Amino acid sequence: MTDALIGVVLTQLATVLDQQIRQQVKLVTGVDREIQTLISKLKAIQAVLTDAEKRQINEDSVKVWLDDLKNASYDIDDVLTDWATAVLQLQIDRSGDGAENTGKKKVTSFYFYLPCFCFSEVKLRRDIAIRIRKMTEDLNVIATNKDAYKFDLRTGGEEPERIRSTSFLNISEIRGREEDKDTLISKLLSSDEGLSVISVVGMGGIGKTTLAQLAYNCDEVTSHFDKIIWVCVSEPFEQVRVAKAIAEYLEGNAPNLAELQNVLLRISSLIANKRLLLVLDDVWTEDQSKWEPFLNALRSGASGSKILVTARNEKIAKKMRSAYTIRLGQLSRLDCWSLFSQFAFYERSKEECEQLEDIGRKIADKCKGLPLAAKTVGSLMGCKNAAQAWQDVLDSDIWEWEKDASGLLPSLLLSYYDLPPELKRCFLYCANFPKDYKIEADNLVKLWMAHGYLNSGASVEMEVTGRKHVKNLVLRSLFQEVEKDKDTDNIVRFKMHDIVHDFAQFLTKNECSIMEADRGTARRADTTIAPVRHLTIIRGEDVPFPASVGNSEKLHSFWVQSFFDCLPIVSVFDSAPPDLFCRLKYVKTLDLSRNRLRELPMEVGKLMNLRYLNLSHNLLLELPETVCDLCNLQTLKLVACDHLKRLPQGIGKLISLRHLEIDRTESLKVLPTGIKRLSSLRTLSKFVIGSGVDAGAAACNIGDLKVLNHLQGCLRIEGLGNVADSCEAEKTELKNKEHLSDLHLSFNPLAKADGTTEVVKALQLHPNLQFLQMKSYGGTLFPAWMISLTNLKKLRLLECQGCTSLPPLGKLPSLETLYIEHMQDLKCVTGEFLGIDIGNNDGGITSTNGRGRVSSSAISAFPKLKKLTVSYMRNWEEWDVTVTVGAAGEAAIRIMPCLRYLKLSHCSKLKMLPQPLLQMAPLNKLRIHSCTILQQRYQKGIGEDWIKISHIPKSRIS
Repeated sequence: MTDALIGVVLTQLATVLDQQIRQQVKLVTGVDREIQTLISKLKAIQAVLTDAEKRQINEDSVKVWLDDLKNASYDIDDVLTDWATAVLQLQIDRSGDGAENTGKKKVTSFYFYLPCFCFSEVKLRRDIAIRIRKMTEDLNVIATNKDAYKFDLRTGGEEPERIRSTSFLNISEIRGREEDKDTLISKLLSSDEGLSVISVVGMGGIGKTTLAQLAYNCDEVTSHFDKIIWVCVSEPFEQVRVAKAIAEYLEGNAPNLAELQNVLLRISSLIANKRLLLVLDDVWTEDQSKWEPFLNALRSGASGSKILVTARNEKIAKKMRSAYTIRLGQLSRLDCWSLFSQFAFYERSKEECEQLEDIGRKIADKCKGLPLAAKTVGSLMGCKNAAQAWQDVLDSDIWEWEKDASGLLPSLLLSYYDLPPELKRCFLYCANFPKDYKIEADNLVKLWMAHGYLNSGASVEMEVTGRKHVKNLVLRSLFQEVEKDKDTDNIVRFKMHDIVHDFAQFLTKNECSIMEADRGTARRADTTIAPVRHLTIIRGEDVPFPASVGNSEKLHSFWVQSFFDCLPIVSVFDSAPPDLFCRLKYVKTLDLSRNRLRELPMEVGKLMNLRYLNLSHNLLLELPETVCDLCNLQTLKLVACDHLKRLPQGIGKLISLRHLEIDRTESLKVLPTGIKRLSSLRTLSKFVIGSGVDAGAAACNIGDLKVLNHLQGCLRIEGLGNVADSCEAEKTELKNKEHLSDLHLSFNPLAKADGTTEVVKALQLHPNLQFLQMKSYGGTLFPAWMISLTNLKKLRLLECQGCTSLPPLGKLPSLETLYIEHMQDLKCVTGEFLGIDIGNNDGGITSTNGRGRVSSSAISAFPKLKKLTVSYMRNWEEWDVTVTVGAAGEAAIRIMPCLRYLKLSHCSKLKMLPQPLLQMAPLNKLRIHSCTILQQRYQKGIGEDWIKISHIPKSRIS
């Protein structure tokens, strides 16, 4: 991580030099020469780091030198961060930004909040100058010492030579386990008496979890058991957490229970007399007493219930009273080659494969039958095209390094050393996450950004660079169990394999630390740990919030991980001690989510270097105004803070804020007007327009959206019913929000006035929009701009009860999903809905595509629609898709040619389905629920029109 850290420092130094010289922001005078010296020394050191990082594995003295360099780089980073913060705060103070919202000028000088506690500008400048000169002296010593090691000058890894398609993520990765799979499935399906335990045991990376997944997803297994549950146990073992995870699988949500006994009683009742399969993946604890309560609770299941355990240690299998144990060994040479080549040769031509096969087989042999090694090295080779590059990997002396028992270290080191520096630092940061943690890709990118890992220049958004890094690390098989968004194919979340996680922690020893706090050590949990830069404390269910953190002054990351849910009614609160915030001088990312916090100390305003603050799933009523002093803050997460009623009035001072996440904050009914000053915002989960009486003068109005043209992703605008007129609505300039993909328009409180129709007309949207939801719209007509949304893929119309007709949505060329619900005044859907215009002068058929009028001999209405759902349309009677044209014209019209799924629910007056639609649409699924007339008409075997839907493979009427 040293190379990566130096890259961050060099970027900061370049910025400082630019401010000093070009921008003439001379906070500190007389240190330009020291800055140039630092840059020169760091670049000279950077040139030998590739060799130094490799030699540290076997040479302890080199590792000590690298640790000294790493610590010096962190110290330089801290000084430069103070410098940048001081410059930024000077600019804010001198311009008076944000002061209009606080009701008074800022009283306390920003110098008090800086870690150096300076009380005048002169003192501040002198302090920073002294610290920079001290850093220069320290670095001179380190640079001189490097010459004694005679390091080679080598370049680091490069970007992959070619990027493979994302379908690579879905390739089956199973090789050589057919016999083990058959044995395991046979044991699971056996009719044993009572509850029995089966274990899969083997070394890390051998494929235990993969084998368990094969059985878990087998159709025979899923149909045999009434309930199947998968729980990742891992370390640390928390009884209540594991019990809640089991209950959540059974109920759909975690029970609001705190005591283990109560959760187990709930589980016992839920599985009573049901045949159960429970998979406990990655079990580490050998403490039999911790498992006894679970075994007793699970015995209420039906006879033949099974527990499947995966573990590295065979002692665990014995402690859990396994009736049968499968011991996984290494893959055969043939199977190892098959798995390796699946990754290494994906999307290569036959000629390429033949050219590289001989070298590839020799490399595969070095993986020693370990699936994880074959997969990781195979992914590495998949990024290399030249035969010489393959030969270099084969000849690498890294294969001789055997410092871990699993034999995986060489394969992981090869992959790691091949990474470019910017990917190395991003990968190693993941050592901060606990084992088996599901990492949210979007959140990880924001964490990387906070530490300065994504500075890719002004032409590319940091978030875009971060997503690219995630994809590349997935491509190299350093992340696994990847989940993707079904609509966008973007990576949503993933895990690190235990071995890969161990590897990352091995490389970040004394830099990253994960601690388990228990009741006996929580208050002073970390007094014995060495100084670290990134600290994660895992807090148990019954452990109080840590009162203090030893050696916290140098921390850059601090995370108190807990598992509490924010409930509507909670009697137990926790608090974060003010002293903690006084000591976290250099922290850049702070995650206190899910910790039952009722309030945040005002001392949070002292964290002047903070860039990421996560307070989600807490019981906060409000935030202190001092949050607005965090001028570097880029991300503020307040997701599921259900009790939060207001945001700080001075929020406009957070000029660096890029992401304000306020999803699921139902009590937040108004936003402060300072939101309009946050021109850097990329994420704003929702924008609330309060009523004039309740909101007050300091509340946002819809026009405050005008300058937020960098917004991306999803935006929910609530309270549109409070907008007075169309002139006010026009001020939003939504047509300029070209980066928005999803937009939710909610008109609550419902307003049934002509003004509402005019307001929605004024909300002209950008055609890049892909998902639109309109809820509680009180007008009678939908706006004409809807059919100009040429990229729209999803549309939801909810509770638009005043509308008597549907717009010509069939003209939308990209629409794939349409959902319509609760339009009580609509009685008839006519051919106008198809969006096909007829009767033009030349007698042909015409259609509009949002860009103009076109003529064609073959017209499609809803050309890409795949899914149509209509619900709770209680007065809907007629559905007519007839287009009155000549015979030739009728044959040229295609109605919903891609429709696969049609669902009609609670449409009790609808008389029949349109026959042309049933004939033309390639329906695969038809669902009719609580539609009285349709149920009688299309009932299987007895309905008069059953024959008209009998060709649909999956139809269900209820």
